[in-house]
Amino acid sequence: MIIGLTGTNGAGKTVTAEYLKSKSFHFHSLSDEIRDELDRQGKEATRANLIEAGNQLRAEHGPAVLAERIKARLRPDWNYVIDSIRNPYEVKALRAARDFRLLKVDAPVEVRYERVRQRGGPRTPASFEEFVELERREMESANPANQQLLATYELADFTVWNDGVIETLHARLDQIVREWLMQAKRPGWDEYFMQIAQIVALRSNCMKRKVAAVVVKDRRIISTGYNGTPRGVKNCNEGGCPRCNSLAASGTNLGECLCSHAEENSITQAAYHGISLKDATLYSTYSPCLICTKMIINAGIKEVIFNVEYPLADVAQGLLQEAGVSVRQVAITPPISL
Repeated sequence: MIIGLTGTNGAGKTVTAEYLKSKSFHFHSLSDEIRDELDRQGKEATRANLIEAGNQLRAEHGPAVLAERIKARLRPDWNYVIDSIRNPYEVKALRAARDFRLLKVDAPVEVRYERVRQRGGPRTPASFEEFVELERREMESANPANQQLLATYELADFTVWNDGVIETLHARLDQIVREWLMQAKRPGWDEYFMQIAQIVALRSNCMKRKVAAVVVKDRRIISTGYNGTPRGVKNCNEGGCPRCNSLAASGTNLGECLCSHAEENSITQAAYHGISLKDATLYSTYSPCLICTKMIINAGIKEVIFNVEYPLADVAQGLLQEAGVSVRQVAITPPISL
């Protein structure tokens, strides 16, 4: 799960992030990306400089640039807390990643001003009036590249009120975060096995196309295979297949290809280890060709689930259906780590 933090100045976003870090959430801050930019420019990280540099980065590289940079570093198996979200496009970019919730942290303005004053540093306003006026100017802008705090707040999934002692804030965070984690989505079985197949495909040594198949029985993987030259033969990407190494046009000279297909390898690997495939399900990153289709039928596989439709596959799919083999397409994108 990814929990994004937004909220008013002095509301307690840093304290919230520190608490979630203590609960095994890995931390990122969009402001750190801006601070790095200021370091490169030799400028001090004042509040005004941070705002100006952030607006400039969004104007030059798109309003979601800070979130996109962070998103590229996220692992799919970790929980994250991401601080300093100030633009709706940043929210949109992070929601596209996976389970994402936007948490707004807020408190009365008088309380927040006192916290900022006690905190000190280059961002401290000279007076309460200056604090209020600066915050007012930051709240909205007609320029999509600028901070748009009000529009960002409207996208929040929950607002936590931090107007008391820190123990109260922690209790409120425990309640909402526990609820969110219990709602977090797990991949369904089809997505789970298909994403495993996509990982297996990375082992392919074929120059033309990387394909993989995973054979499953009772929700347990019993065989895998990826396309490439046969056992003991020079790998395709080392010059083992003249057809692939000549970069032949798609669909041509297929009879001269020395690479075994992923479905073929998954079936022969099971045979090599004496494993029956009767009534199994085969997941493939591409729909099978005619030769693999005949092997699938004769191996007793009862269902074929594929991600992307392979060209020239109409006859193969018709044969599978005639033989009583169920065929389904489950179109998914690769895991975030890819």
